[in-house]
Amino acid sequence: MSHNLDTIFEAIQKSAKRIKKAIDTKDIGYSASENSSGETQLELDIKCDMIIEEEFSKIEAIHTIASEEKENANELHADGRYHIAYDPLDGSSLIDVNLSVGSIFGIYDRGFGTDKMVAACYVVYGPRVEMVFAYNKVKLYLLQGDEFEYVKEIRLNEKGKLMAPGGTQQYWPNYHKAMIDGFFKEGYRLRYSGGMVPDLHQILLKGGGLFSYPGTTDKPEGKLRRLFEVFPFAFVYTKAGGKAIDGTKELLSLGYNGIHDTTPCFFGSAYEVDRVKEVYDTHE
Repeated sequence: MSHNLDTIFEAIQKSAKRIKKAIDTKDIGYSASENSSGETQLELDIKCDMIIEEEFSKIEAIHTIASEEKENANELHADGRYHIAYDPLDGSSLIDVNLSVGSIFGIYDRGFGTDKMVAACYVVYGPRVEMVFAYNKVKLYLLQGDEFEYVKEIRLNEKGKLMAPGGTQQYWPNYHKAMIDGFFKEGYRLRYSGGMVPDLHQILLKGGGLFSYPGTTDKPEGKLRRLFEVFPFAFVYTKAGGKAIDGTKELLSLGYNGIHDTTPCFFGSAYEVDRVKEVYDTHE
């Protein structure tokens, strides 16, 4: 890994430690402002966004950052090289019921877009703080005291056992519902917290399965955002030997128009994602 990516990785580690502290101590009242997706922002989201921006602004290799909490991208260093899109606190509505949440980072070289993606990272704030960093391989780190320690490399099996089906079921296409029901008939177990980071992390660490968020009648383009959530996880899953598609096409082949664009998405081990593609190829 290049020296520049090392410094970015260190900045993410520093941010994660500060965010963990913020989660532990911050009052979680709702703020008056709304983010660009129209959701009322938690004070905590804003705090986490500020922490990450502060840490990234110290890294001269970073040219531009884009946060899910902000309308527009923000140039940090004109001579920098890397563009980073991040979701500072994904699943923040789960904080008040004490479920796991996370931060997601997509790291791009000289501009945003899947063709420029060089690394991805996410952090899970749960009973323990864990970080997964994907570059050539996918590596798991655990926060031990004040330092992140390397635990192991993560690889997905060819087939898994877990099913995390997102989206409101009444708005699912019929063929999607039939497909998910079919997986359950095969003996798959439901594991769904409503937090993208912990749900995808669980499938990754348990060897495989399927996380799905289809296009629905109320959200035909899906709910999850390409740059901040979908592309980083597509990169992680692909590097771990899994697959990631929008139903018919690989997520890492997709472009984007605006930084807040969304897409349907499916992440998992090869067996499950191949099944999704079979079903969607005949219906799309």
